[in-house]
Amino acid sequence: MDFETLTLDIDGVSTVVKAIGEGPAVLALHGAATIEGHDWARGLADRFRVYLPFHPGFGESAEAPHVNGMQDIIVHNLRLISALGLDRPHLVGHSMGGWMAAEMAVVAGERFNRLVLNAPAGLNHPDHPGAALSSIAPDAFPAYLAHRAEVAARYFPGGAECASVEDFVAAREKEGPALGNILKVHGMGHPNLGRWLSRIPNETLVVWGEKDRMLPASQAPLWVAAIPHARLLMVEEVGHLAMQEDPRIVTAIGDFLAG
Repeated sequence: MDFETLTLDIDGVSTVVKAIGEGPAVLALHGAATIEGHDWARGLADRFRVYLPFHPGFGESAEAPHVNGMQDIIVHNLRLISALGLDRPHLVGHSMGGWMAAEMAVVAGERFNRLVLNAPAGLNHPDHPGAALSSIAPDAFPAYLAHRAEVAARYFPGGAECASVEDFVAAREKEGPALGNILKVHGMGHPNLGRWLSRIPNETLVVWGEKDRMLPASQAPLWVAAIPHARLLMVEEVGHLAMQEDPRIVTAIGDFLAG
């Protein structure tokens, strides 16, 4: 089964969405880079129609220099859902995409069915700090992204899933400023996010790799305690890219979404 490519104009931003599968709609939001791609969604495609947008300035979507914080991306995504004609899709977000999905559910939870937060960023809890990205050497990133570093290494230069060094560098050079626009107000989160999570009305699954070095698994109980209808799937022996390290997690997410 191949991915389809959809291109939509959202408030003047050419936004590219990959789509695959048949069934109830799932909107899946990627993290702070597109390094690991979207092949994981094939594991849901036999039961769901999965929509995977590139955020403005990421991947194949056009730059959006007007973005001034996460709120602009929340509005962009809500308009995108309308443009796609989706009626109460399931919502899945990983890392920064999990923070994004959580804020979308806070302000417009009634527009979604079930919610999956996979190692979400955003809380910035002082007792459970995430990794200091600026202190990580480039060659050490795979070990921060996956417990088995070789799983993440395949997406970096020299790895089987990385087209070329030139393409990798070009993508990071494009996505860096786009990420900076999202983070320029409060950094990787919002100081009041923890106060807002009780507004989420959706049945929610929080997924976390026990060995996550990017965002510590000790954050997971905080999310589950704050979201009224949340449950936790803690997975042993996997890191931040949990779905890539253990495809059974994708199956478990599909089972949750299917109710």
